[in-house]
Amino acid sequence: MKSVIRTFIIPFIFLGCNERPSEIHDYPVIPVGVAQVTLTDSFWLPVIRTLQQTTIRHAFMKCRNEGRMDNFLVAGGKKKGETKGAMPFDDTDLYKIVEGASYSLFSSPDSQLEAYLDTVIGIIAIGQEKDGYLTTWKTINPLKPPAPWVKPGGRWKNLEASHELYNSGHLFEAASAHYLATGKRDLLDIACKNADLLVRTFGPGKNTNIPGHQIVETGLIKLFRITGKREYLELAKFFLDQRGNAEGHELYGAYNQDHIPVIRQKEVTGHAVRAVYMYGGMTDIAALYDDTAYRKAVGILWENMVYRKLYITGGIGSRHEGESFGDDYELPDLTAYAETCAAIGSIYWNYRLFLLTGNSKYYDIVERTLYNGMLSGISINGKMFFYANPLEADGNYAFNQGSCTRQSWFDCSCCPTNLIRFIPSIPGMIYATANDSVFINLFVSSKATVRLNTSQVELTQKTGYPWDGRIEIAVNPNKESHFTLKLRVPGWANNRPVPGDLYAYIKDTRSDVILTVNGISIKPAIRNGYVEITRKWKKGDLVGYSLQMRVREVITNEKVEANRNRVALEYGPIVYCAEEIDNPLHFDELTISDNTVLIVRKKNTLLGGVNTIRGHILASEYDINSGEPKKDPTDFVLIPYYAWSNRGVGRMKVWLNRE
Repeated sequence: MKSVIRTFIIPFIFLGCNERPSEIHDYPVIPVGVAQVTLTDSFWLPVIRTLQQTTIRHAFMKCRNEGRMDNFLVAGGKKKGETKGAMPFDDTDLYKIVEGASYSLFSSPDSQLEAYLDTVIGIIAIGQEKDGYLTTWKTINPLKPPAPWVKPGGRWKNLEASHELYNSGHLFEAASAHYLATGKRDLLDIACKNADLLVRTFGPGKNTNIPGHQIVETGLIKLFRITGKREYLELAKFFLDQRGNAEGHELYGAYNQDHIPVIRQKEVTGHAVRAVYMYGGMTDIAALYDDTAYRKAVGILWENMVYRKLYITGGIGSRHEGESFGDDYELPDLTAYAETCAAIGSIYWNYRLFLLTGNSKYYDIVERTLYNGMLSGISINGKMFFYANPLEADGNYAFNQGSCTRQSWFDCSCCPTNLIRFIPSIPGMIYATANDSVFINLFVSSKATVRLNTSQVELTQKTGYPWDGRIEIAVNPNKESHFTLKLRVPGWANNRPVPGDLYAYIKDTRSDVILTVNGISIKPAIRNGYVEITRKWKKGDLVGYSLQMRVREVITNEKVEANRNRVALEYGPIVYCAEEIDNPLHFDELTISDNTVLIVRKKNTLLGGVNTIRGHILASEYDINSGEPKKDPTDFVLIPYYAWSNRGVGRMKVWLNRE
């Protein structure tokens, strides 16, 4: 494997270009990319390996068996037949698997997988038309769409539902990842050929319509970063500027975030995945154009989402109807939608907001969503998936596309393939730099090569996080260097579950940060949510950082009707839940008082190895019929939310009765 470029959000390294185009800016914070990070973590590395060895192969098999690969061969005239599949965006399943497989090569090199990607990319190339067009169902038979809700018609007809530009966006994202991982241009050339067609087709004085489902914007920007073709960036901004502009096209409405111009939008609304993909693109534009209107808009939208429409798991989108955000404080538990794709889109957006501001509050959302609302989307064995991620289950309500538990695949398999494309990119979110400062945002055992203005530093992080709050960081600069190490103080360690007042801890749980350098305790400066250590660093310096983990009890703002008089439990970044399988006798009576004694126990043989929370069920000390005291109080057991429903169908709840 050949690693050629250093970041996840790619910096300006234009092929064939010597300098940055004029008037183009960038994020002030620079990520340390996947190529510069070697994962050694006992939590995330097994997840990535399972995904590479099991999930990716499982998904490729599904794409092959259900005709997604055949569609490219039929479109290119190599096979005869009609479009297979149920969705106009089935092409993107293949793109997303290629993207995730490419990123996985960094953490777990696999020559056989890389060779198989070459084969898949060859199949994709067959389906591309000579001028660069690539949406197989339109090429095969535009008068016979795969889904009844899509209108028939030629190219660019019914863009609200055709998903042609959505297909392009995921193609561009996959091509960027594959080029980063392998240095090969075959998929990148396919993507650029398609992007050149979009530039010739859309824009001022051309077709002024916009995609119904956003993502082409961020895809175009990634291609711009690699190629230096400013037309790609300009087209991305055009698509965003056109939203809410009734003079350019017939407006799709709030469901598609196309009701008013994006810079005037103040409420997160409509289809949650489309929304956060768009907000990520808007944040890119705010950075690259240094656009204050875009910057202000994403700030307002973020506050609306985090302060009023965010689940404690980091999930977003409360309504099954339209896969959409609800009203302010509308956060039901049993009927929560909280789509896996929306959680991933939220992470992408919050990550960009951090790069724009350097503020740790965005990483509070990233971390919460990573360990809870995103990770719950995939089973421990890597073969089963949640589309929706509710915070309560009764064992009867078929919340997951007709099932009460995870499924192996869906007619619309955006969530499994989105997990595949996202999870292997996590190593690129651990570290970042700004001038002569190094940010450590996630606590993940790893080794990273970090480039600063005047030096290069090797960081080695060792930790048992998220089960243990002790972190050790070896700092080895190539020469003695003066710089600042910034260690994130998670919101949960500072008595704040998330920014705003949507959630709060019952007790003041602030923890003193324990910090040592070469064994000597120091009192750190804390700014913008970071412990800052500024000094002249030399080889062999060792930083000890300890975050005190304890069980924390969370309550919700009273405006959230669903959770009044209820409490949820956390330990470190992990949200917990009760499953009926662990609490079969007293599941309904499970009530916690503010004085319940809660004990954390590590169970290495349970659910891949997890910390459990145990305590006494308050009501279980009395017989509910006679009211007489019982002799033997019953323990209750809570497990990490992300691990629920790995042992069959049953009841579950995050929010427990509170006395």
